[in-house]
Amino acid sequence: MDGIHLLGEWYGCSVDAPEMTRAEALRRACVEAVEEVGLTIVGDRFHQFEPQGVTGAVILAESHLAIHTWPEMGSVTIDVYVCNYTTDNTAKAEHLFRLLEQKLRPSRTHIQAVHRGGVSS
Repeated sequence: MDGIHLLGEWYGCSVDAPEMTRAEALRRACVEAVEEVGLTIVGDRFHQFEPQGVTGAVILAESHLAIHTWPEMGSVTIDVYVCNYTTDNTAKAEHLFRLLEQKLRPSRTHIQAVHRGGVSS
């Protein structure tokens, strides 16, 4: 279960971006980004809140991407977790994270990287 878990909080995102307010737009952006970096999608689910906001997840063979938007605050939270079972997917996880960050254009970010697993004693 060795892997990397990237946790992001993005502030000052463009509230007019369709990905902030429409589930299908955010789903499309996430799926395209996952495909671009070469990770394997096994399923996805996105939910549109009323009057605004989206929550979604893309389940990967390598683990998951979860993302949540708060258009009223211009904020997004994002988790990208990939395991490195047969190959090191760290660079793919970082690239996926950056592609979505470029799409949602935050003016301020807070990012944590958690290294998971490894050899137990």
